[in-house]
Amino acid sequence: IYTYFRRIISILFLFFTLWVLIGEIFLLYCGIYGDKMAISRAKSLILTSSRALSTTSSVWRDGSESWISKLLVRKIEPTKEPHSRMLSDKEVIYALHTHNVRPDSISKYLANYKTSVELINAKKEISCELVASWTVSVGDMDQCLHLWRYTGGFEAIDQAKDNLWNDPEYLRLMKERGNYLRSRHLQYLLAFSYWPQIQSRTDDKHIYEMRSYRLKPGTMIEWGNNWARAINYRRNNDEPFAGFFSQIGRLYNVHHIWCYKSLQARKETREAAWRSPGWDECVAYTVPLIREMHCRILAPTEFSPTK
Repeated sequence: IYTYFRRIISILFLFFTLWVLIGEIFLLYCGIYGDKMAISRAKSLILTSSRALSTTSSVWRDGSESWISKLLVRKIEPTKEPHSRMLSDKEVIYALHTHNVRPDSISKYLANYKTSVELINAKKEISCELVASWTVSVGDMDQCLHLWRYTGGFEAIDQAKDNLWNDPEYLRLMKERGNYLRSRHLQYLLAFSYWPQIQSRTDDKHIYEMRSYRLKPGTMIEWGNNWARAINYRRNNDEPFAGFFSQIGRLYNVHHIWCYKSLQARKETREAAWRSPGWDECVAYTVPLIREMHCRILAPTEFSPTK
């Protein structure tokens, strides 16, 4: 199908070339016989055709890339390496806990979870630490997100689970927390290697934006290749916080987390990115890979390591 469209574009390119040539001949003819109105029309014709021709030729520079390729998911060559190994360090795994809380139990829930965090932090024998904890202020209301980091791969997760599920106090807190929840979901994630290292913000209060994408199966490598370039357009205000893709749980999910001083700062930062040459092209190549997307604005909890 790609070859078919490429041939069509080539034919259109030749058509516009002939169109401009005919317009120039007509303009010469009118100039000889002094038809000023016809001259004006001919100039307009040539200008319109030239713009189309210019656009077509610029799209076909280097003899390959075309606008139609932005509408198609490009073929990824087969590889014997798993995609996750090509995009991330598998020795560090993140757990994203999504808790939907009863509207009348938010305060009790947060107090319970804070106690659980303190209990886990006191256990030096497990390689587990809280990276961030948020409540959703725009998006899925009455929802809390907790991001944990395990150093040592899935072995570290297994060890932490064995330890905690044999701790009576932890089990009591888990049972109590069940009274405050409507539902919950867990995903194990890997961090994209091209994103900046996660750094906690402690200098002032911030808001966070989590943009979540559900991709077409088989497109994760292409997503990573495009965002490895795109992330460079979003570093000016230190807004990248974390970038993940799912390993266990809902698959082909990507989460990009951005940090801003305020909603107004978010607006200004995003507008600045659109003014940067090249950002629009990165967006154009990633949009066809997406099946669904949504964003949430997050506020750090009292016990979140990042503020």
